[in-house]
Amino acid sequence: MRKVLLFGMASILAACSGVPNNINDDKVFFAFDSAEISDDTRDSLESQALYMKTHPSQTIIMEGHCDERGSTEYNLALGALRAGNAAQVLISEDIEPERIKTISYGKEKPQYFGTGEEVWAKNRNTTTKVVEE
Repeated sequence: MRKVLLFGMASILAACSGVPNNINDDKVFFAFDSAEISDDTRDSLESQALYMKTHPSQTIIMEGHCDERGSTEYNLALGALRAGNAAQVLISEDIEPERIKTISYGKEKPQYFGTGEEVWAKNRNTTTKVVEE
């Protein structure tokens, strides 16, 4: 009974404080040829950190993605940098590094298919994947 009450209180506190209900498949986006964390990206990652703080046993994978332009090697490196920079924001928000893994898919695993700036902009992201407990 006590565990149920504590979980219920955590859910209420999370709802009142703007903590997201779920961060699985959350995406943060990057400018062309950049891994720089923008203000909007930082805000989204800080929200993910709040979720992580209210779910202390949760682990995640940060997937770095790129658009189709550039070489495979370049995009794998850029995707790794994007995922790593996103993870560093969570770590700076006191999320334990061992709860975060990073991987780069570069341009090898596009999330959106097609060409042109609209599609490319969507593929320049880091996607958060929640690891099932």
